[in-house]
Amino acid sequence: MTTSAAGIPRVEVDGAPASQAQLRAAALSGYGHFTAMQVRDRRVRGLRQHLVRLDGANRELFGIGLDGAAVREHIRHALGEDIIDASIRVVVLEAQDMPSVMVTVRPPAFMAEGAWRLRSVPYQRSIAHIKHASDFGQSYYRRLALASGFHEALLTGQDGIIAEGAITNIGFFDGTAITWPAAPALRGITMQLIEPRLAWHGLPSRSCHVRLSDLRSVAGAFVTNSRGVAPVGQVDDVAVPVDADLMRTLAEIYDSAGWDEI
Repeated sequence: MTTSAAGIPRVEVDGAPASQAQLRAAALSGYGHFTAMQVRDRRVRGLRQHLVRLDGANRELFGIGLDGAAVREHIRHALGEDIIDASIRVVVLEAQDMPSVMVTVRPPAFMAEGAWRLRSVPYQRSIAHIKHASDFGQSYYRRLALASGFHEALLTGQDGIIAEGAITNIGFFDGTAITWPAAPALRGITMQLIEPRLAWHGLPSRSCHVRLSDLRSVAGAFVTNSRGVAPVGQVDDVAVPVDADLMRTLAEIYDSAGWDEI
């Protein structure tokens, strides 16, 4: 793929190249929502779920729906004729008359290889069910985790109740079933694609509270986001077993979700 010179992302607003005034307004705006996706060969996994996410958040934040067909056209226009693989972010921000739809195009990104190391932090996102713009605490704690040699921050609440990763969902394996944390969290698109298919592969799933103190007894754990699925090998100083069979099954489930044309 190509983007503009020196790796600067391509940015469009409402289907046209962003003006300086629009970029300035976006930089000053803190109210909005977004979705992030990986494009391969001009296709996306879970495109319908992305559009449903954007429409639902728009209704909650701005009181109006968001036309999915128009969003798809904005993405196609931003990709142009020269880009087939990319990281796309669709951001809906408050504007004077009605929300503006910004599409940013960056080089494609991939899941970090190997088992992830997570650092637990005492933080939970506000309005967690919405992928909202501008969350200082989320960014702050993720930067701390990365700076201290971890792959990701694990957001926790009172009594060490686990909610989600800073940019991931997390699931736990007890040897027979998958447990998703019941604390408030964003239902990521990859999680949405995997969860309903687990039972077809002999993996029942449930949602209940998981605490940091429970981690010494789990048989495995994994994280998901728009880049895919990765095993968890450590949380703080607790080693987490990596179940190879589980990870192969999750990879098969994720691959079976297929790709949607933009």
